[in-house]
Amino acid sequence: MGNNRNLKGKKIAILATNGFEQSELVQPRDELIKQGAHVDILSIDDQATITAWDEDNWGDKVDVDAQVSSVASSDYDALILPGGQINPDVLRTNDSAVSFIKSAYTEQKIKAIGAICHGPWLLAEADLAEDKQLTSFPSIKTDLLNAGAHWKDEEVVQDGKLVTSRNPNDIPAFVEAIAKLVA
Repeated sequence: MGNNRNLKGKKIAILATNGFEQSELVQPRDELIKQGAHVDILSIDDQATITAWDEDNWGDKVDVDAQVSSVASSDYDALILPGGQINPDVLRTNDSAVSFIKSAYTEQKIKAIGAICHGPWLLAEADLAEDKQLTSFPSIKTDLLNAGAHWKDEEVVQDGKLVTSRNPNDIPAFVEAIAKLVA
């Protein structure tokens, strides 16, 4: 992957539940850890582990570090929202998850909020899409346009602290853009 940044001392949250797209959680987590960051997996419903969706079937289990309702956005330097169809659809109906995303956006300490694939659904749910330049998986383009976003078909789109990407092929550029903001 691109430039290795020094993320020592930085804490990054990845918010997910069952049905997250495996590569969109595992690859950013592993790359950010390699760059020195501490990464916490946050979830909902008191789950100790969450199960990935891996392209067309259930994938690996990932350990959950904390419940999103038990942490503060000020504990972190960045927030990542992986996609998969199931994961953001479940999270957007969870008040604690949506509240955390809203507070992450207003939290000064948080330098980046990354959302990939179907993850930007959560930005729309948290009222963060209006007048923002965003991208996503093509199937939710209309949802983002309806939420007031300016949708672009690009590998990575950054608007302030929001970083969005379309699909797993965009992960290297996605992680690089987040690391640059956090470093």
